[in-house]
Amino acid sequence: MLDAVSIIVGIVVGTAIFKSPTLVFQNVTSAWQGMGLWVLGGVLSLIGGLCYAELATTYPRAGGDYEYLNRAFGRWVGFLFGWAQLVVILTGSIGSMGYAFADYAAGLWNLPHESTVWLAAGAIGVLTITNLLGLGVGKTAQHVLSGAKTLGLVGVIGLGLFATPAPQLPAERLNVEPSLGLALVFVLYAYGGWNDAAFVAAEVRNRRRNLPLALLLGILGITVVYLLVNAAYLATLGFEGARQSWTPASDVAARAVGPWGARGISLLVMVSALGAINGLILTGSRVYVSLGADHRPLAWLGYWHHRLGAPIGSLVAQGVVSLLLVFAVGTVWGRAAIDGSLTAVGLSGLPWEKYFGGFETLVAGTAPVFWLFFLLTGLSQIVLRIRDPRRPRPFATPLYPLPPLVFCATCLFMLYSSLDYARSLALLGVVPLLLGLPLYALSARR
Repeated sequence: MLDAVSIIVGIVVGTAIFKSPTLVFQNVTSAWQGMGLWVLGGVLSLIGGLCYAELATTYPRAGGDYEYLNRAFGRWVGFLFGWAQLVVILTGSIGSMGYAFADYAAGLWNLPHESTVWLAAGAIGVLTITNLLGLGVGKTAQHVLSGAKTLGLVGVIGLGLFATPAPQLPAERLNVEPSLGLALVFVLYAYGGWNDAAFVAAEVRNRRRNLPLALLLGILGITVVYLLVNAAYLATLGFEGARQSWTPASDVAARAVGPWGARGISLLVMVSALGAINGLILTGSRVYVSLGADHRPLAWLGYWHHRLGAPIGSLVAQGVVSLLLVFAVGTVWGRAAIDGSLTAVGLSGLPWEKYFGGFETLVAGTAPVFWLFFLLTGLSQIVLRIRDPRRPRPFATPLYPLPPLVFCATCLFMLYSSLDYARSLALLGVVPLLLGLPLYALSARR
């Protein structure tokens, strides 16, 4: 259970808690309203965790959502989910976390902006190799990174709650119209990733007890941490200060211990990003194993090194695609190649100038595909309850069907919001997803 909790914390508590609070507070009218949205985000994530706990204990085969979608909607939906994880969702998340690490590393070491693409690629490459050495090495790395990150966050909370408050800033007119809906988008983005523990359900011991408990403890722990971190921001900077600061954690540390505190926060963010990358690499590679076992054209993804306990084929493929995405959005020639391909089929180029840096670009371009499949997974719980009623359910979602209905409504809202935010950049995720259709047709014929 400790391994599953570590994976959840490692993936979820990344750089978003250092980026999202400013955007959340800009879209609310009071500190209490903002804190209420962070509580709501934890509640919605907890509801989703209850749904996943039932699915993961009822259908424990490694692969998580892939298995549920296969059973509920057919092999083609499961195939597209696994394909989307490989070419868009998980690899896009790995790439964005790589850029989050790289941006802070470049700032800490005074490196030029052009170096970020190589720093991101280096972080992904090293952690992929670490996981190739076996599950034990990958889990150990996850425990170390999660532990270091947790200690750092405790430090930020302590500094913020006990530091001398900064002078209150006057209210400033921001170029943002308050929107509770948009604020919730940023809150739920910060909570994203807890579901990835279901990808390794088959490897969790005593999963009937440990997997639901890990999901619930992980989400509750993250909610408490997020509330304390935001309370530290507000206690030190005040509401207007938190709205106007783009680096609230650095400002809190600088206020408490001086200029060198900002450098310490940069290291904390770098460690957080590495923990998220490692957790995504570890859990994501298990999805492709199931995909390769079920579809002959991708059978090489199922190659598993039993002595090391590592899915070698999946890890290599995941690492290669993640690096391709990093180079595609982070280099001039990569963007030119994408725009040229779109122009060749009669579409206009993507609005690269709207998004700053590889992190924002990958998040915006891949989010709609992520929320589409999240919605389908929520619906799969309802479908499987109807189609497979006699299946033993070691953990049954309390108050069913209310939790899955709330979860699906949340996913539908997030899908709309992410499409409205991304606009044509959504093609970055949609086009690779659609390329999976002819590949599935080939698999079905075989």
